[in-house]
Amino acid sequence: MTRAAGAGRAPSRPRRERSGRGGPGRDRPGRERAGPVRGAWFLVLPALLPVLVLSVGPLLYGIALAFTDAQSGRAGPTRWIGALNFRDLLHDTLFWESFRIGLVWSAGVTVPQFLLALGLALLLHQDLRLRPLARALAIVPWAMPEVVVGVMWRLVYHPDAGVLNETLRDLGLGDGRDWLGGPATALPAVIVVGVWAGMPQTTVALLAGLQNTPRELHEAAAVDGAGAWRRFRSVTWPALRPVALAITALNLIWNFNAFALVYVLTSGGPGGRTRLPTLFAYEEAFRYGQFGYAAAMGCAMVAVISVILAFHLAARLRGGEDG
Repeated sequence: MTRAAGAGRAPSRPRRERSGRGGPGRDRPGRERAGPVRGAWFLVLPALLPVLVLSVGPLLYGIALAFTDAQSGRAGPTRWIGALNFRDLLHDTLFWESFRIGLVWSAGVTVPQFLLALGLALLLHQDLRLRPLARALAIVPWAMPEVVVGVMWRLVYHPDAGVLNETLRDLGLGDGRDWLGGPATALPAVIVVGVWAGMPQTTVALLAGLQNTPRELHEAAAVDGAGAWRRFRSVTWPALRPVALAITALNLIWNFNAFALVYVLTSGGPGGRTRLPTLFAYEEAFRYGQFGYAAAMGCAMVAVISVILAFHLAARLRGGEDG
């Protein structure tokens, strides 16, 4: 009876042995994931190595150098002096004056640069007859090296044979002046050059943001009776805001780190009126041989840039939460 009843049952499936936490059944997905991750690191490595060697390495070396008394032409070994360079930096009035000039320069270039680039981007976004030619001409200053731009504008500002002074004389507006040599006009004159040279890259970024704005939104707003300013405030600017924040933060960093343009125009003169922090650090390192002290200045500038980036990221995150 028992045998017959057992014979009528369907044969049962053999049970699989459960593997423990460390068994092969659990390790296989981890191993499958590890392969692509390892392959991804091999793909990233060729791009990562130049960044580590050319950016991160010199940055770490500069930070370490700031805590030494490294000098040029010194016979003895370089000594570790701790935070002495930073303590001297806090009491260096010349550095803080250059720091103030750097902030004035950065803000004085970035704000007009953005406003003029926004107007130009809005103009180039319209259906103009020669729009491709106008867009090509708008980026010409961006294609020119900073040294060439500096030499060209030195000729424009030349006190005797410059185009600017010649024009003022022809218009009967005076005999001209030494724009780059006058203490009152040197920094404004250099700021004008900085705005002119950096405006194209801001224009290109803003124009790209404008082209990503759907035309249907503008058409719907126009149908609802919204004017040009209302459409810009309600449609264009919300779409353009992330691009504007990003390019403004980048411009602040680039302008604060400017060197070649100002060096060619004035070399920091007259009387230090255009001596940016980068120029001051350059003079300390390569004119006076104080490499450790110049490295401390570089660390201070990195701290300022980090603060700017922190504000930028906070604004981006806040904008993302609002959106």
